[in-house]
Amino acid sequence: MLNEFQKFINRGNVLDLATAVIIGAAFTAIVNSLVNDIIMPLIGILLNGLDFTALAIKVGEASLTYGNFIQAVINFLLIAFVVFLLVRGITRLQTKFTKAEQIVAIETPAPSNEEALLTEIRDLLKSKS
Repeated sequence: MLNEFQKFINRGNVLDLATAVIIGAAFTAIVNSLVNDIIMPLIGILLNGLDFTALAIKVGEASLTYGNFIQAVINFLLIAFVVFLLVRGITRLQTKFTKAEQIVAIETPAPSNEEALLTEIRDLLKSKS
């Protein structure tokens, strides 16, 4: 069982997953800061300072804070939109770089048979001298 566990841990997938979780946690802090510190205050200004978290219904001794749920949904939608924009931008950049690499590959033709033969002869002469 210990050998199986060691094999499992040493697999590339586990290391990739661990790296993704760590980077995801760090990225979450950035996105949360963007939403909470920049976007939500702007939305608050547009809505005249309306704070959804204050919305609640008293039922006996309990308080149903449905405003927190509304705020969580808004935060989720904003975070999803920001991540969408980031992924979209990165995808467009990758597409541009891929197209540029393809253009370079197309513009540099492969050497002809004569050039390849002459290069081989040159390399043989260099190795003999």
